[in-house]
Amino acid sequence: MTNQVLTQNFSQAIAVDEAQTQVIGEQILAASKGGIWQRWQQEIRLDDKIVAWAMANEQLRVQMFRLIDCLPALQGQTQIARHMQEYLGGIKGVDLPGFKSLLNFGLDNSQGLAATALSTAVSSLARRYICGSNLGEAVKSIEKLRRDRYGFTLDLLGEAVISQVEAQDYLQRYLQIMTDLSAKAKTWSEVAQVDRADGEILPRVQVSVKLSALYSQFDPLDPETTSLKVSEPVRVLLRTAKEQQCGIHFDMEQYAYKSLTLKILQQILLEPEFRDRTDVGITLQGYLRDSQRDLEQIIAWAKQRGTPITVRLVKGAYWDQETIKAHQMGWPQPVFSQKSSTDFNYERLTQILLENHQYLYAAIASHNVRSLAKAIAIVQRLKVPQRNFEIQALYGMGDQFLKAIADLGYRVRVYCPFGELIPGMSYLIRRLLENTANSSFLRLSTNAPIGELLAAPQLETRDGTQTQVYFDGFTNAPDLDFAQDAARQAQLAAIAQVRSQFGQSYVPVINGQPQPVDAWLDSVNPANCQEIVGKIGLANLAQADQAIAAAQTAFKGWKSLTSQARGNYLRRLADLLEQRRLELTAWILAEVGKPIREADAEVSEAIDFCRYYAKEAERLFQPVSDRSLPGEDNTYVYQPRGISLVISPWNFPLAIALGMSVAALAAGNTVILKPAAQSSVIGAKIMAMVEAAGIPAGVFNYLPGKGSVVGDYLVKHPQVHLIAFTGSQTVGCDIYRAAAELRPGQKHLKRVIAEMGGKNTIIVDQSADLDQAVVGVVQSAFGYAGQKCSACSRVVVVGGIYETFLARLVEATRSLVVGDPSLPATKVGPVIDQAAQAKTLEYIKLAVQTGQIALTIPVPDHGYYISPTIVTDLDPQGAIAQEEIFAPILAVLTAPDFDQALAIANNTDYALTGGLYSRTPSHIQRAYTEFEVGNLYINRGITGALVDRQPFGGFKLSGIGSKAGGRDYLLQFLEPRVITENTQRQGFAPLESLGG
Repeated sequence: MTNQVLTQNFSQAIAVDEAQTQVIGEQILAASKGGIWQRWQQEIRLDDKIVAWAMANEQLRVQMFRLIDCLPALQGQTQIARHMQEYLGGIKGVDLPGFKSLLNFGLDNSQGLAATALSTAVSSLARRYICGSNLGEAVKSIEKLRRDRYGFTLDLLGEAVISQVEAQDYLQRYLQIMTDLSAKAKTWSEVAQVDRADGEILPRVQVSVKLSALYSQFDPLDPETTSLKVSEPVRVLLRTAKEQQCGIHFDMEQYAYKSLTLKILQQILLEPEFRDRTDVGITLQGYLRDSQRDLEQIIAWAKQRGTPITVRLVKGAYWDQETIKAHQMGWPQPVFSQKSSTDFNYERLTQILLENHQYLYAAIASHNVRSLAKAIAIVQRLKVPQRNFEIQALYGMGDQFLKAIADLGYRVRVYCPFGELIPGMSYLIRRLLENTANSSFLRLSTNAPIGELLAAPQLETRDGTQTQVYFDGFTNAPDLDFAQDAARQAQLAAIAQVRSQFGQSYVPVINGQPQPVDAWLDSVNPANCQEIVGKIGLANLAQADQAIAAAQTAFKGWKSLTSQARGNYLRRLADLLEQRRLELTAWILAEVGKPIREADAEVSEAIDFCRYYAKEAERLFQPVSDRSLPGEDNTYVYQPRGISLVISPWNFPLAIALGMSVAALAAGNTVILKPAAQSSVIGAKIMAMVEAAGIPAGVFNYLPGKGSVVGDYLVKHPQVHLIAFTGSQTVGCDIYRAAAELRPGQKHLKRVIAEMGGKNTIIVDQSADLDQAVVGVVQSAFGYAGQKCSACSRVVVVGGIYETFLARLVEATRSLVVGDPSLPATKVGPVIDQAAQAKTLEYIKLAVQTGQIALTIPVPDHGYYISPTIVTDLDPQGAIAQEEIFAPILAVLTAPDFDQALAIANNTDYALTGGLYSRTPSHIQRAYTEFEVGNLYINRGITGALVDRQPFGGFKLSGIGSKAGGRDYLLQFLEPRVITENTQRQGFAPLESLGG
């Protein structure tokens, strides 16, 4: 057959499908009489009014759904009424008196009545979308569905599995559900439309399962371990499903999990034991831009397998989350941004899936009549067998549409979530968001013309993928997305390459020249203290003088460059960092033991510092003369200070060392970098990249050496103008004191910028989302083994949730993998050296004496490892709760109310970072004004500040100086000057100064 004939036949098929789509769509709409929203609008139930109000007012929609989100955590009518007032009372055009009037409340006990009414209404609303709070209730809903000729798939609600205990519980509950439900199914009468197809008996029971809930550390960065841990539970589920004559379907979740989820399932379903199973399904999300490629790969796999499975084609339930994450991370948008594009792609996927019905069974899951009608039209043209096609919908949505389709003789299956309201709340919120969105088909079907409802969707040309957000011309460098195979494999290859370079020597570099040394220091891999990462040549005092002379000589030429010229050097340096990202990440994890993701994020931060300070210097060096008058010009300008001594820490050996240095360089100063002894190899890498960027010799000098010798000498040197330090409070205070003394020959007062750590607290109150709070505390406390100055070292839990929070926190921490940071599975690496290990062990001994150890876990014995340790029953004023330990030790404190929690959070000498997990607006507002920290994080972890978006730094004994990565940071490296010129000459002045 010629290409012309094929093209003609294809066009004819498309035309036939479109014509039949219109016929079928009109038939369904006519049978459903306008859709579910018309019925809801005609009723007067309070849960209907909640939805109607949300549709009418966007601000109310947001606040109402936030209130519903926190409702299950609230205890008693007083708390509920208070939160109603806080969430709804301040909305313009909506007030609580009107709310009460609408509900017909009297004046007496109106708060209690309102709270009871709201709780009842939300419970009623939940029951529309959740088929039961337990299996008994779910069975009643399922039996009603079967009477209406619908099949079902049952989903156990619960969004987050944060420990292996919870993962095991999830598995066991599903095994029990399949056993109990299958026994019950034997008593049901047959419903031929859903129990048989083309002579084949279909499973009466089907369950839907999330793979990520089978392993708490499910992580695409670590596909091997994740596959190993997930595959065996999947096999157990498949075997039990076969024994119980049960169908099993695997759901799709976040985009980051998609590829690994498909890979795991495809591997298992090719195993001889499972290769002939047809009672299994997987899910494909139509809102993903790469979903067509995935479907084509699944078809090729199915052909290889030789036995069909079901593909449930959905639009997708995480659009908001995926969109927000892509913007925050600066990653390409994985989902279509326009609904019409998603609908167009969904129809394209439907066509491909149904054209391959002999290899894959199609489950078309949608509430859009156009999408459903299009699928049925294709089924009719292709004469797809009954077994190979069904329609699916969510419980409580599109009921009338489903009946109309069932009346046409097609198999309809309803996705039935069940479970308690708290784990089900996020599911409920997603359904409400979907139903009340302006683009929702169910909402549009209320009064939109039929022609509009059934119009063919278009792929929008404006549906772009760019998500990087620019503020004043700056955007943060995106971290690598390790869900992508290429990024992960490239990083692992770089780690292996860097290991082959261990043991090389690195010496001071002054004025562009390597220096001879007499003393050496081994830089040891903290994950394996037998490995020498590099040999560091230590500078002596004579070389310190040489560095001062070189920096002084270079200063004149460097400061004379324009800010743009200096900025171009820094942008070139940023580009080199970007090019060498993988290598630098590998060096960071090797020399200081930082896990892969965190090391990669540090490289991004270093890149950001280069580009941001280059931009800011160009802004600051623009002379300001907006205070001039006729005959008088007033100009405000900045000039660099001179030589900057940068004393950098080991915990951020690239980002902080380079950040302080490039700030000085951008401002026109010259730099001597004295890195921490433990991270001097990375300091040498910085020196090499500075040279590669073309920065002139002497402008930047690398001077590794002992802090007590070279560092102390340079701090006191009269030619040093500025000292930028990050490290311990003890050393910082010593530097501050020494720098304050005026030395012979010194003609300036030294500026000291010092960041000196913290004792950081997260408050978790009674309204908190505990899934979020536990995960956030674990990441903040034990990420990089607690060795971030921003790390959480104390958590204060308010009131009656203490026991529940502590139990989940302990199990979530127990599930962490402690080990070599070069391994993708590792979440907690070593502490930096033997001294830090010994100091931490002494603190743990003290914790045993002064509190209760709630958790320690086994750790490797070949490096400087410390168990993640949770301590309870501590005095908030005791050493464990007050002193900066800089290790994976977390104190868990309790407070009777929020006032006391806030008082405890503020009772240390530090004020660096803090956090609050709460859904109580007044608590959040009080934290804004009363929580004494430089960086406050609400409902998220407290580590990982980003340049420009979250400038970093604290006060009290956490340090002095402006926030790194902020708009005023560079001012510390500059001297301001004002120049006033009298422009009069014999009584006349330039015309422009007179307004002429």
